Parts: sequence; structure tokens; C-alpha cells
Amino acid sequence: MRILFIGGGNMAAAMIGGMIARGVATTDIQAVDVLESARERLNKDFGVLTHAAFEAPAIESDVLILAVKPQQMVAVAKALYPSITHQLVLTIAAGIRTSDLSRWLGGYRNIVRAMPNTPALVRAGVAGLYALPEVTENGRRSAQRLLDAVGQSVWLDDENQLDAVTALSGSGPAYVFYFLEAMQMAGQSMGLSADVSRILSIQTLVGAGKLAAESVEPPETLRARVTSKGGTTERALNEMEAREIKRHMIAALHAAQVRSRELGDEFGASA
Repeated sequence: MRILFIGGGNMAAAMIGGMIARGVATTDIQAVDVLESARERLNKDFGVLTHAAFEAPAIESDVLILAVKPQQMVAVAKALYPSITHQLVLTIAAGIRTSDLSRWLGGYRNIVRAMPNTPALVRAGVAGLYALPEVTENGRRSAQRLLDAVGQSVWLDDENQLDAVTALSGSGPAYVFYFLEAMQMAGQSMGLSADVSRILSIQTLVGAGKLAAESVEPPETLRARVTSKGGTTERALNEMEAREIKRHMIAALHAAQVRSRELGDEFGASA
């Protein structure tokens, strides 16, 4: 399977590194990026062939991964349009709907849309995937294999659900970092050094996440197990409940979902 990345930023680099680690030959991967620094990085770190512009042999790859910024997608799609014949097009650009990308590609329908997240940079990401009906089962398997190289992936039957995926996991790392900031600030305010607060906070989040991932029990059960009656954890959780933190968190994610829909409308109307 020959793969061409269009856009050589961080997410592209993460996916290329994951693919090579899973046995994909560097000779089967190429990348196009207008920035010389991006091309040099990909060539130095992974040994893949890079280009400053579209070249016919590269575009004839089996999979075209569109890893450019959403604002650049119209121009990229229109430049690709004359050369698209059989390739699976996998877009990881946030907010770009398959109907709009298909329109910009002259009605081309062999398209899979993915919403990955930044932990893909350490091969711990998760992505939501949606395929147009014209994508074959083999095409779906190829798309999933590429995303699974940097984490896990889940398929969605309704593209509109990708707005929820964006709100939950796409933006999700920022929520975790926000909570991490608060934990570290609390540690320092209680007299711990910045370094000690950082280590304790990060490892607590990593460990709790690993425990949840390896458990078959729901988070409320895991939470109850560390909440002793009349203890410190109960006091902290009671404070959070009194301030309705959970309700506000849910409302925040709904706001992100709404914004994802708005961005889809905006990008779709841009051409």
C-alpha cells in the first residue's frame, strides 16, 4: 500500500512514525509540504521521500492522507481533482465534511473522514472514523489500520456524530491538561514544590487512566472504591458536587459540539 501525506505537520509525522513502527516500508510513504523545514524533518526523522508540490508518481499512491489545515483544504482539493482516479482519500482535517470535500474533488466519493487527537503524537491517540457508502470494506480496513498505528479508532455510522467525537476526544486532551494545571496549582498552594506537584499530578492522571482502561467496571464504581466514608476523597468530591463541576463539564462539551457544527458550516460555505 503506497501512501502519500499531503501536509507534513505534527499529526502527519506521528502517523508516519507509527506506520513505520508497525512495519510499513519507508519507500511506501511519501509526503508533500510547501515548507522546507517540514520536508527536512520528515526526511531526517523517517527517511521518507518528500516533495514541495504535487508530482504525478506520488499522487498515484493507493492512499492520499489529507493532513493540511482546514483553511487550506479547498485549494488542496482543487489541485488534486485532475489526478484523482482510484485512490482512497483519508482526511484528518477538523471540521471538513465529506460532502464538501467530495464536491471540491468534483464528486469523488472514495473518502474516509477521521477525527484523531493529539496523543497520537505518542501513539496513544484515539480517532473517530466515518466512510462514505462508496468506500469498500478493504478501504475501510486500510483507513483503520493507518489510524490504529497511532492508537485506537472507532467507526461511526452517522457523520454528524463526528461533532460529538470532536468535542469529547478531539478537544479532550485540553480538558485533561486544564485539570492537570489545577492539580499542580493546588499542590503548590499546599506547600509542595513545582517539580513534586508535577510528578504527582501527571502520574496520578496516567495511572488512573490506565486503571480505567484495564478495568471492566464503570468509572463511578472505580471512584466509589477510593472514596471512604468521611474521608478526604469524599470531602473533595462533595466540594466538586456542590459547585456542580460535572454539570458544567457536560455543558462545556456540548458547547464544543455546537462549535464543531458551526465550523463545518463555515468551511463548507468557503467555496
